Amino acid sequence: MTIKQLSVFLENRTGRINEVAKILGAGGINMKAFSMAETADFGLLRLIVPDVDKAVQILRDASFAVMLTDVVCLNVPNIPGALSAILDKLAENEIFIEYMYAFSEGDSANVVIRPNDIDRCLTVLKDCSCTLLQTV
Repeated sequence: MTIKQLSVFLENRTGRINEVAKILGAGGINMKAFSMAETADFGLLRLIVPDVDKAVQILRDASFAVMLTDVVCLNVPNIPGALSAILDKLAENEIFIEYMYAFSEGDSANVVIRPNDIDRCLTVLKDCSCTLLQTV
């Protein structure tokens, strides 16, 4: 079970992330999770939203370059070592993590993973009885 992640390409200039936040906010789209990465030439805003199709349309209408990617999202206990145990299982099965980001709330944390092999990753996580999420 995967979820769709939006990747928005941004010029490296002041206020560009805020433009995305304003446009989505005006469209009634809440950013449930996000991560920002930067290169010398551009930034890459990865985000999870509840209404993917609407968000993509709003951003593209505002001339943003948007790409959709399948990612895995799982819920883990927010305790020391919980994530490490899961990452150990993925490594044992030679699943490479291209990138990941997480957010915690109370007793649990949600982790977004982009593995090199989504199907194998899902199989390993299911075998470990991990809680996979369809939405965040």
